[in-house]
Amino acid sequence: MRFSLTPLHLALVSALGTLSFAGCNSGDKSNDIPEGTTMEVAVLSTTDLHQNLLSYDYYQLANLSGSGTLGLAATASVIKAARAENRNTLLLDNGDATQGTLLGDFQALAQPVSCAQTLAIYKAMNSLGFDAAGLGNHEFNYGLPFLSQTLNADLGVAGVVKPAGTCGAPSYPVVNSNVTSATSGNPILPPYALLNRNFVVKLPTGEYATLPLKVAVLGFVPPQIMDWDAKNLNGKLAVNGVVESAQKYVAEARGKGADLVIALSHGGLDASPYSPKMENGSLHLSTVAGVDALVTGHSHLVFPAPREPNAPKLDASLAALPAATVDSAKGMVNGVPTVMAQSWGRRLGIIKLTLAWQGGKWVVQKDKTTVESRGLAWQDGKTFVTPDADMAKLVDAEHQATIAYAKQPLGVATDFEMSAYFALVGDVSAIQIVNQAQIDYVKNFIATSTDATLKSYAGIPVISCSAPFKAGRNGAGDFTDVAPGASSTSPFALQVRNPGDLYLYGNNNIQAVKIKGSDLKNWLETSAKQFGRVDPTSTTTQDLVPSYSTIYNFDVFYAEGNALTYQIDVTQPVGSRIVNLRYQGQPVADGADFIVATNDYRAGGGGAFPGIDGSKTIIKSPDANQAVVAAYLRKQTALTRAANGAARSWSFVKTATAGPVVLRSAPGKLAVAQQLGLATVTAEGTVDASGYARYSIDLSK
Repeated sequence: MRFSLTPLHLALVSALGTLSFAGCNSGDKSNDIPEGTTMEVAVLSTTDLHQNLLSYDYYQLANLSGSGTLGLAATASVIKAARAENRNTLLLDNGDATQGTLLGDFQALAQPVSCAQTLAIYKAMNSLGFDAAGLGNHEFNYGLPFLSQTLNADLGVAGVVKPAGTCGAPSYPVVNSNVTSATSGNPILPPYALLNRNFVVKLPTGEYATLPLKVAVLGFVPPQIMDWDAKNLNGKLAVNGVVESAQKYVAEARGKGADLVIALSHGGLDASPYSPKMENGSLHLSTVAGVDALVTGHSHLVFPAPREPNAPKLDASLAALPAATVDSAKGMVNGVPTVMAQSWGRRLGIIKLTLAWQGGKWVVQKDKTTVESRGLAWQDGKTFVTPDADMAKLVDAEHQATIAYAKQPLGVATDFEMSAYFALVGDVSAIQIVNQAQIDYVKNFIATSTDATLKSYAGIPVISCSAPFKAGRNGAGDFTDVAPGASSTSPFALQVRNPGDLYLYGNNNIQAVKIKGSDLKNWLETSAKQFGRVDPTSTTTQDLVPSYSTIYNFDVFYAEGNALTYQIDVTQPVGSRIVNLRYQGQPVADGADFIVATNDYRAGGGGAFPGIDGSKTIIKSPDANQAVVAAYLRKQTALTRAANGAARSWSFVKTATAGPVVLRSAPGKLAVAQQLGLATVTAEGTVDASGYARYSIDLSK
């Protein structure tokens, strides 16, 4: 601590007059600060914005309002209110800001920004006066040259050269504490930022003054970036565990005079034993000595439990964390104030720290510190904020250009609606076409290969899996819905925007793995973890899918001609749910060979599927799954439900239940289920606090 109460450092809030201290001169005079002086600092945070700037859905070409409101322009209104409530504020972002919408893909892939330009998301964040930010895993999706340019940073990686001059970039420091260059061994970005701020304090006399505070901000990403973006990062970067990295840099920042240390952890809360390879290591990061506050993300969840009227319940995955270490009401993890502000700008994290001057240093008063994940309707639970109009003007050119790009024709029409509203009860209308595209690609890849080993696989069945990525993870408005209302008499002409709705992640590359029948069974068992265990004798309401937080791990398999079929028994424990697994009508033998078309995330071990860890990969393609889907669509003369959207490969084992079973989905979609012939969906019920309708599911049908 190196505070000095000089006339420059010490000044009363103007409305309260002037305060002077006898004997306060330059130099280290920290003892001149009266014991018991207090300071309140509100740490405001966003996370997982995913290039959602305006409350707009580029896949549906629709403005969003009410319970569907999202985007940084809306969060800006909450930020403004929070700043008005608190004298001293810091505004931080926890990563995954640049990728996730068609706007992000447009600026990175379709019409890449030049060095002279600034990404729309960074323009907006600059205008809001962010103080610092960390990276997320998706910041690496577009490659290191793009990252270097858009951050205006030399990453110190061989072969990655930042354009000459000053490129458009964030006007605030962007940090990362656990990623290093494989070339130099040095961090690719500053491992922390030291922010020098002058904040208002309250003296024991009740008077107010301003004093300097040195704040250290650190940032962490999941080590899995090396698997998820192997094509961009292998041989170029290395990633260290979050705990080890924090131990090093927290101590270093403290040694440089940091009074307050804030960790930006782009990972969720996982109570499993610590491993340096943990994807969600935030809970363990909170145990590192010297961390005063923790901002988490990546999981797209809300922590602590929301406080606004009619707030949704805490996600089941967070509610299951041990109460001895996680206080989900107060927002404390191992005693450290911790927040997660959901995703897409739908919430603002607010950690209101109270610090007291004790024994010559600032000490966080945990009993006086509050944590809130504030929603866009925080005041009464129903009135949503009005998005900031100035931000809309700031990014209007990029917004309009993205819309024009989204509307470009693909050249093929469909006679059916492809949606994911009921993907968790068997609908494959938005999944089958993805699987067909992936099978087509892998079969052609093998057939045209000159590699002798690949050619020898020509007789092995090629099957495919894909997940319903947009099936409620990010709220009741987050569902794939391509060509609503399409029919044989009124076909819908597909556009550039539609493949991204069918396959969300433009950064995934298609890969193929060679597996055995036993691997397939284990794969399906892991996918079936998405379902809660249903007790047939219970008379209380049971949620079929208690949490949507990992919906991207619900892989649905398909073989040409619907030759692969299986059932899921949700009355059984995890690991014992898959029955009647058949290929071409015959039980799948443990030793049977299959080639599975999938993505690089899954093939490389993403989702921790047993045996699927990169060792079985036989094809590593440079082509993105989303691009493969788009190319396949362009090759078709027309899409029909019979050929492309009705082959249901899986079903539930029929089970009668004493009480109701429900599925949460978007409101007003019962007619969609009926049109699909989903007999299990029998009625639409009430809408819950999160905006989902609760549909009655009859598992006996």
